Amino acid sequence: MKARYQYRIYPTDQQKKLLSQLFGCVRVVWNDTLAYCQELYRQGEKKPKYTELSKRLTQVKKTEERRWLTEVSSIPLQQSLRDLETAYSNFFASCKGERKGKKVKPPKFKKRKSKQSARFTDNGFTINQHHVTLTKIGDLRIVWSRPLPSEPSSVTVIKDAAARYFLSFVVEIRPETLPDNKQTVGIDLGIATFATLSTGEKLDAPKPLKKRLKRLRKAQKNLSRKQKGSKRREKARKRVAKIHAKIKDTRTDFLHKLSTRVVRENQTIILEDLNTSGMVKNRKLSRAISDLGWRS
Repeated sequence: MKARYQYRIYPTDQQKKLLSQLFGCVRVVWNDTLAYCQELYRQGEKKPKYTELSKRLTQVKKTEERRWLTEVSSIPLQQSLRDLETAYSNFFASCKGERKGKKVKPPKFKKRKSKQSARFTDNGFTINQHHVTLTKIGDLRIVWSRPLPSEPSSVTVIKDAAARYFLSFVVEIRPETLPDNKQTVGIDLGIATFATLSTGEKLDAPKPLKKRLKRLRKAQKNLSRKQKGSKRREKARKRVAKIHAKIKDTRTDFLHKLSTRVVRENQTIILEDLNTSGMVKNRKLSRAISDLGWRS
């Protein structure tokens, strides 16, 4: 099965500029193509297939208005078209009742403040011991926190709200078969105590939001006082984003380690079916539930 392996990277200042340009081009291709598809829909025509959109992109890049799209690798631009194709497919399948889960909304236009990312297929990157080379970006210094289990089929370069950069590889892995230890455990989720196991063990969550709430509020108040569009506001925004990123990282790390331990130690796991979506609407419980990460 496929899995994602994510690693932190440290681009140079010049590479940050190139990545910023790439992210912008990917966003423009998505928005231009989405606008084109919506216009065809208003005219009563069907949405074009990927091959037609790809040919259109080639022609668009020859125009004076969009000639600068040729300055970046064409691979992420083509992948942006594929992502839009997937988004539409999921939307149509959801409308027809062919897709399980919540109703999928139609694709939306991307803003500059949206998550910034660009995907390269295997012919757009190479890997060595200390660097990953992306086409028209160069050698990116990477921290290999764990080895890749197999050759990746694609890699996505990501810039998060805290201005951190990551590479996310898609790899093929073989699911690990654990021995049948005949153990069964029931898990009861709570607010004061994150979880109580049927064995009597109580598990406490780190509650990262509660620990950083005062600091976060101070940073948000400082941000609200800054003039929109100013450099100081952008600096304050990054400070808020970094606090949010730290909260998310702490929560995710705890949940991943706990879930791994529970799965390894037990053959059968019994959980109560909670309507967390409804519970977070309760003002008195919302923050506590979100901080615990029940829905993760």
